[in-house]
Amino acid sequence: MIYRRMFGIPNWNVRSPFSELERMRRQMGDLLERVYENALPGLHAGVFPTINLTEDPEMYYLRAELPGISAGDLDVQATGNKMSLSGERKIPSEKGDVQYHRREREAGKFSRVINLPGDIDPEGVKASLADGILEVRVPKAEKAKPRQITIA
Repeated sequence: MIYRRMFGIPNWNVRSPFSELERMRRQMGDLLERVYENALPGLHAGVFPTINLTEDPEMYYLRAELPGISAGDLDVQATGNKMSLSGERKIPSEKGDVQYHRREREAGKFSRVINLPGDIDPEGVKASLADGILEVRVPKAEKAKPRQITIA
């Protein structure tokens, strides 16, 4: 390329042998993107609900944002070192002939499984829902709690 510029040799449309394959790859990617947007419209919505997981020496604390969802529409389960959160978000439909200009809130069933860093005691799990925030307090199993070791 530099040799051609320096000595004025014309470029006879020399293309890379892989340029046609690259063009086909781009077209296939565009096609698949359009198919998935139409076939699975909720796929691009992201992960719901959003979750924060923290811990202290005694417990794990799981907090999930669930605006507009009642406690009766939720199912929380704990086993081993996993927490399962599932439910259904219901959004009332608009009355009459309505034209949407933007629709970002989706209704439907959701499910998330969260792996915890250690084993838990499923008998002591407590959950509360207030102001659209679900808080689950998960006690650690005795074998997962840190132990202070004295040095003799």
